[in-house]
Amino acid sequence: MSSALTDLCRYPIVQAPMAGGASCPQLVAAVCEAGGLGFLAAGYKTADGMYNEIKQLRGLTGQPFGVNLFMPQPALADPSAVEVYRHQLAGEAAWYETPLGDPDSDGDDNYEAKTAILLEDPVPVVSFTFGCPTRDTLDAFAGVGTYTVVTVTTPEEAQTAQWAGADAVCVQGVEAGGHQSTHRDDPQTDGAGIGLLSLVSQVRETVQIPIVATGGLMRGSQIAAVLAAGAEAAQLGTAFLICPESGASLLHKQALTNPLFVRTALTRAFSGRPARGLVNRFMREHGPYAPAAYPQVHYLTAGLRQAAAKAGDAQGMALWAGQGHRMARELPAGRLVRLLAEELDAARTAVSTRSTQ
Repeated sequence: MSSALTDLCRYPIVQAPMAGGASCPQLVAAVCEAGGLGFLAAGYKTADGMYNEIKQLRGLTGQPFGVNLFMPQPALADPSAVEVYRHQLAGEAAWYETPLGDPDSDGDDNYEAKTAILLEDPVPVVSFTFGCPTRDTLDAFAGVGTYTVVTVTTPEEAQTAQWAGADAVCVQGVEAGGHQSTHRDDPQTDGAGIGLLSLVSQVRETVQIPIVATGGLMRGSQIAAVLAAGAEAAQLGTAFLICPESGASLLHKQALTNPLFVRTALTRAFSGRPARGLVNRFMREHGPYAPAAYPQVHYLTAGLRQAAAKAGDAQGMALWAGQGHRMARELPAGRLVRLLAEELDAARTAVSTRSTQ
């Protein structure tokens, strides 16, 4: 690991920021205390809500941690597509007896206000999703001693992040659960994502800044593989989603290893942006018709998803999960960090032994 990343955590293990409640202060603190680097997810929260979670986390651990921000999205090119989708979802609203949401709610996710708070009261690490900040913003974070990470899905995006002044890139393979963090949401590239190992290797030859690898990682041996490919650390989301400290719903946790959900797929059905989740009824029925309209579709379907969860109906929920979800282990987060570290050491020892035989 690079010296800067080494200073942040004992092990090259990062807990992914999972917006929507999973990455709560209790989970982040447990990961940090065990020697990993935990992340709070500021996405979909108010600026005050983010700051309150930071204060709560600081009361639980003195270890370094990160906060993830969503970049503002460009104006929607075709609002009429959202209205068409609204009509298609009318049956869902009637079934769950809940109104559809306002698609025009909070389009910039309070980005400026959150950035101002994090510059005034700095945290050790800030990462960015759905785009790359300006050089001025990244320089401002550097000026207050904050380490910055930009999530990327292509070598070109990684190069943009390096030029802008990011300290590191988080390279996201197509196997990752949740939203694909493309900097530009182009429907013509749906399904064209690059697998993690290939992507890490390509980015390693494109940029000189450190790489954090993420996408479908569930075991220490897989962490060893991405480190060997050129990453300095590995970021895991789904692996921590099932931990008792995670703020994910019980239905979501149970679905990860439920044989009823046999595969994952990328869909726009719930948010209007490609995101990987367990294939369920809602995804099958509405995914083919969902427009490229994020975050408008996210807010449109928010009430439906909440009503499905309240009704105990996993078939109507966004069950974000990476491709390795069936390998999830229901362990306390601290124990999982230590187990992953042990598996990483074992994998490295095995490779070293074979190389000397």
